[in-house]
Amino acid sequence: MSITIYGIAASRTVRPLWAADELGLAYRHESVPYLHGAARTPDMLALNPNGHIPVLKDERPEGDVLVWESMACTLYLARVHGVADGQGITPATPAEEAAALKWAFWAVTEVEADALTVLMHRVAMPAEQRKPALAEAAERRLRAPLGVLEQQLRAQQQRGHSWLAADRFTVADLCTAAVVGWAKPAKELMASVPLTHAWVDACLNRPAHQHLRALARAGR
Repeated sequence: MSITIYGIAASRTVRPLWAADELGLAYRHESVPYLHGAARTPDMLALNPNGHIPVLKDERPEGDVLVWESMACTLYLARVHGVADGQGITPATPAEEAAALKWAFWAVTEVEADALTVLMHRVAMPAEQRKPALAEAAERRLRAPLGVLEQQLRAQQQRGHSWLAADRFTVADLCTAAVVGWAKPAKELMASVPLTHAWVDACLNRPAHQHLRALARAGR
């Protein structure tokens, strides 16, 4: 069997790359950017007809499995290539499986668009192209969903757990932090949710993610 992940770390591809590293998987990383039509070549469109990254190809004895959409790739790796032993990121119980699914979908539907706006208009875009008013509006909208996350982390803390779904870092944390982390430039917003702020820092400071940040800085 062989796993290939197409995309670059400075994109949503960081999510399956992070999962693969946390799982200790051997995989091939094909550095395909999202700009200049690189994801819309004939070869890439044969893998993902939407013309986006990431794409995951899992070459298996029964035939190749192709996965696209970053959260789908990430959850697939945890479920298919992880071990449900209660030690790693793979869900080990139905409750943990449910948490991984619901928080991954929650992050995409409730947080991602506004968090990306904050990231782009606070730090990522050239200063002359930023529109602070857009960032401010996004930050106001994020107060409600981040309040939900803060409530969950508080409930977990009362159980003696530091993580979102269990007493250890799981794919639920990975999927959610990969999105919530985009909102970190909103200093006042993050200060209003201290448990969330501390939790997302703990997630993003993990060695696997730090390695990918280095790849992102290198444009890979």
